[in-house]
Amino acid sequence: MAERMISDVLTKPDAALEMTLRPAIFSDFTGQAKVKERLEITVAAAKQRNEAIDHILLSGPPGLGKTTIANIIAKAMGSNMKATSGPTIEKAGDLAGLLTNLEEGDVLFIDEIHRLQKTIEEYLYPAMEDFKLDIIIDQGPNARSVRLNLPRFTLIGATTRSGLLTAPLLTRFPVRERLDYYEATQLQKIVMRAANLLNIQMDEGGAMEIARRSRGTPRIANNLLRRVRDYAQVRGDGRVTRDMADKALEILEIDENGLDEMDKRILEAVITKFGGGPVGVSSLAVAVGEEPDTLEEVYEPYLIMEGYLKRTPQGRVATELSYKKLGLQPIAVGQPRLI
Repeated sequence: MAERMISDVLTKPDAALEMTLRPAIFSDFTGQAKVKERLEITVAAAKQRNEAIDHILLSGPPGLGKTTIANIIAKAMGSNMKATSGPTIEKAGDLAGLLTNLEEGDVLFIDEIHRLQKTIEEYLYPAMEDFKLDIIIDQGPNARSVRLNLPRFTLIGATTRSGLLTAPLLTRFPVRERLDYYEATQLQKIVMRAANLLNIQMDEGGAMEIARRSRGTPRIANNLLRRVRDYAQVRGDGRVTRDMADKALEILEIDENGLDEMDKRILEAVITKFGGGPVGVSSLAVAVGEEPDTLEEVYEPYLIMEGYLKRTPQGRVATELSYKKLGLQPIAVGQPRLI
């Protein structure tokens, strides 16, 4: 299953458990070596100067550890972290409430910051640069501006769509880091660590089987680990081996390349319904019964990275690898057939 499909079946205890699997310090965080090194230097320098750390923007596909890194930074600085998301800040008063409740050196984490309303962004600019907040009281002829002084805080923004951030907001982040997909060996270490925390008996072969089908994403790896654990408990002796993991993932319809039922539905739609493309994301979303944003943020990045889809100015195009994956071959333009 892809990230959204897996998250849909998470129970509340699973969601709470996710927090316990998050690394709390940099040394426990696996992967993103260059990003981690640069952030460790930034944190160490700020602590030596006894200053709040500069504002940070973390970008990249969902599930790669942006929220985890924000928590690690706050803990390393000895600060409290208050978290929110762009869509939940609906008016200036919401933002003012968050900012005025911060203390010196606190971290304000805004997930999906690219979804902030533009009017809210205007209030953020002086807060980020001058640590001041200008708010308007009353309306009409009685309206007046009041300036509030804010403690020096750190804003950490996370986004899956950095291209949607406005230039004025983007340039106010001195530190900008992008997180990339993980390699299978890195995910194997993450799975082994999670299995140890969950008291799951697992060998390295079982961990690698889960890792290489996790789409380069730690969140998906941890979610798959729980589902494989359930299968091993019910259909086996509770121990997760390579063979046990393979059988469990087969039931979940996740193939050896990490593609699930929705991925294959997307590729099949591009090939059989749209002649291999090009096809716009809106038309493709209707064809597979999914939201366009979900296609672009959850499914497409992995399919493009693995070479199954190409994104062109005219739309999405299936590659030769897609035809091979589905056992199809084009015999004429837009006329595929089974091999």
